[in-house]
Amino acid sequence: MKFFILLILLSAIALYPQEKYFIYFKDKGIPESSFSKNSAVYNEVLNNLSEHAVERRKKVMGENFIRYEDLPVNKNYVNEITSLGIKIVHELSWFNSVSAYLDDQQINKVSELNFVRKIEPVKKIIFKREEPVEAVALNKIQIDDAKYGFSFNQLKLSDVPAVHKKGITGEGIIIGFLDSGFDWQRHESLQNADVLGEYDFVFNDSVTANQAQDSPSQHSHGTNVFSVVGGYKENSFIGAAYGASFLLAKTEYIPTETHVEEDNYAAALIWMESKGVDITSSSLGYNTFDSGQGSYSYSDMNGNTTIVTRAVEKAFERGIVTITSAGNEGSNSWKYITAPADGFNVISVGAVTNNNQLASFSSRGPTYDGRIKPEVVAQGTQVYCATASTVDKYNTNSGTSLSTPIVSGIAALLLSAYPHLTNVQVRNIFLKTSDNALSPNNERGYGLVSAARAISFPNLQKIENHFRLYKAFLDVEKFDPQTPVLHYRAGDENEIESSLVYDGNFKFTFDFPDLQYSGPIHFYFTYKDSSGIEYREPANNNFSFIYGDLNIVTSTDDLPVPENYVLAQNYPNPFNSQTTINFISSGNENAELIVIDAVGQKVATLHNSLTKKGLNTVVWDGTTENGVSASSGVYYYILKMSGKEYGRKMVLLK
Repeated sequence: MKFFILLILLSAIALYPQEKYFIYFKDKGIPESSFSKNSAVYNEVLNNLSEHAVERRKKVMGENFIRYEDLPVNKNYVNEITSLGIKIVHELSWFNSVSAYLDDQQINKVSELNFVRKIEPVKKIIFKREEPVEAVALNKIQIDDAKYGFSFNQLKLSDVPAVHKKGITGEGIIIGFLDSGFDWQRHESLQNADVLGEYDFVFNDSVTANQAQDSPSQHSHGTNVFSVVGGYKENSFIGAAYGASFLLAKTEYIPTETHVEEDNYAAALIWMESKGVDITSSSLGYNTFDSGQGSYSYSDMNGNTTIVTRAVEKAFERGIVTITSAGNEGSNSWKYITAPADGFNVISVGAVTNNNQLASFSSRGPTYDGRIKPEVVAQGTQVYCATASTVDKYNTNSGTSLSTPIVSGIAALLLSAYPHLTNVQVRNIFLKTSDNALSPNNERGYGLVSAARAISFPNLQKIENHFRLYKAFLDVEKFDPQTPVLHYRAGDENEIESSLVYDGNFKFTFDFPDLQYSGPIHFYFTYKDSSGIEYREPANNNFSFIYGDLNIVTSTDDLPVPENYVLAQNYPNPFNSQTTINFISSGNENAELIVIDAVGQKVATLHNSLTKKGLNTVVWDGTTENGVSASSGVYYYILKMSGKEYGRKMVLLK
């Protein structure tokens, strides 16, 4: 009898084979117009965010840090689908969708529901992991600091030990890893790591190490990657940011072949974001699907096609520093970066050797729409890491999978040193301080990252109505901390000299007075070494920023505003639910700010009145003059003021 029932079940499976699909809903159950801070659903979202997540969001989103797309999917819609005998796998609030296994009959039933917008397959994507290399080759490498063991060389190449010596280890920062699994609780270098949470998005439980259903190598790759940042065993192995805290997400399932399902990755990012993650790190590169699923083409590497790329961009909009591997396709027919490295704001990481030579396998740019990729590189050959399924063994491995956690660790050091930094500032600092910053290309991007140069690069914090400047001098030999002087001028005004406040460790600060000024500030530093010799930084140029903007550049040609410093680029761009536009006025000028579409038709009027002196801020929520949501596409915003017109391009993605 049992055998007969089993035959029936097997026949049913064969007759109605199930695949995983995204089910997209038309709305969240309430109109966007009724969503406000006073609504019950707003508080539901707020209560689901950790305090750390709220503070991170506020840094980039201000007080309006919860958006309509943060609302959970409507429970009534979910219940109606499950009443059809369908099991929901993941609920993806950012995409207003759920994933579920469906057969053809169920697809037809779900399609008839009046709240369902569309149904699409969840694609299974090949994940190409690197194979470990025996560690014996390392015994010929010089180790300058014995406490690091063989991990010293990969960190020294990016100046990490110099930052550790200042007591900066990543403390206070949360890094999230998305990978194949993590065997961390028994390995000597990881068992004391501060893991705040872990979740298996394949089997929907809290175990990320191997389980009975897993391949023996399931948790190997993730363990390697995690250890490069979070490992610590003195005299054996030290990670780049071992003092940080961590969230671990298992997103791949590799019992017989290496693949990941897109909904696992997106669900993991949503989970991490709500837990307060500051940095997400994924050593994954996707471009080829399983048989029967189709494959991505290079034209899809455009920043807005794949679910994984779109999910990374949504995480960035919420203040997260998003970092991912560029891919290992450089020496094969694909050659280019792989998703989600094609994102507009993600920091994609290529690989170099321990001599800072480009690794042949490192994926190249540009993106299909012409943007430089990767952004930066770090050592990605013979990277020393912990071996899974052991207590005290180590191996070396090669790939952009291993260069990525080094960069993620340096981002954690930077944020730990300066917790006020936004993700936009972190990305800008990496691009300005890597060793190819003056001539970025599609092999090395902006170059080899340096923890010391990143932390030494000046940065700004807005405190009420003034701006505080931070500066460190970690990369200076024989530095005399009593000698730094700031030299600054507003536009073409006379130069002012000011001393800096020293914290006794590595930070110097200066509070700019309220300048009542909205143009460029140019500045540089002078200091002396222990022999009394004076130096200038930068040596042949100035640092510059627009008073009111937080990004610092080293050339006025790079300032983020056009002629007369009037109209800034909107942020975020591309955007989904809203974007911010800043423009500068001398005050009491009549200004009109409009949005037009690609054919020149007016879409919306954002501002049409007198201005205030200095910075004027306007937010567009993607709504047209008629009160309907604008469709995805390229738009232009035009500012008419003082008889002149200024324009910039923006991209709306939905």
